[in-house]
Amino acid sequence: MKEAEIYIFLIQYFEVFVLVAMRVGAIFFMMPVFSSRVLPIQVKAAFTIVVSLVLTPLVPLTPEQLPREAVQFILFVVSELFVGMSLALILRLIFAGLQTAGQMVGFQIGFSVANVVDPQSGTQSVVISQFAYLFALLLFLTANGHHYVLKVLHDSFWLLKPGELNLSQPIFDLMVELGNKMFVLSIKLMAPVMAILLLGQVALGILAKTVPQMNMLMMSFGMNVILGLFFLGITLQVFWPTLAKELDTGLKILPDLLQAFSGR
Repeated sequence: MKEAEIYIFLIQYFEVFVLVAMRVGAIFFMMPVFSSRVLPIQVKAAFTIVVSLVLTPLVPLTPEQLPREAVQFILFVVSELFVGMSLALILRLIFAGLQTAGQMVGFQIGFSVANVVDPQSGTQSVVISQFAYLFALLLFLTANGHHYVLKVLHDSFWLLKPGELNLSQPIFDLMVELGNKMFVLSIKLMAPVMAILLLGQVALGILAKTVPQMNMLMMSFGMNVILGLFFLGITLQVFWPTLAKELDTGLKILPDLLQAFSGR
């Protein structure tokens, strides 16, 4: 009897399940950790289906509330994909600040000629950028960010029911504000290292004028690496509370974005 009831429930709520899966899948396929190419697509799809099946009975939406016309239902599907991708974009922006800082520091140190393949995206990136991404990922998991994302995903269907998407100016202002914060964060992280490297280059310039017989080019390679890595470690240690605060702020923007989508 229970199996028959479950079967009937799935048939009746299949359209609701599709809408839930669109939002869940868009987040899981784009957010950090799950978007990695190292993770097989079958695992991502299976995780999306399982989470969607769990959330479908909890969504405040019945089959009677869904549109009967195919065109309107397709619009619902597109809106759910957009909501999911927007939430995932917020999460990616949080990591982008650290990656940008790592990219710039690595370029100044001289690691740009030693790119490595990024297993997350399948592209080449500077070693320091990879380190910064893994550092941000560690911070994200340490702060139970993945738990918070699942909680927001559940609450999102109450804050913004499928089909209630309302695009307005505050939405774009909110996303621009977060992008600006992540850019400022990357500047804060790389500014101390860049300043030290600049002072090092000035010192080498003075030394080259004083002792022209010395090979300053070869000396600058080792000096940049040593100074850059040393002060990068100090910067990350000093800015650890700031990074945790910025990560928490970025995660708390997710409910605000959902409320902006609903026009509240």
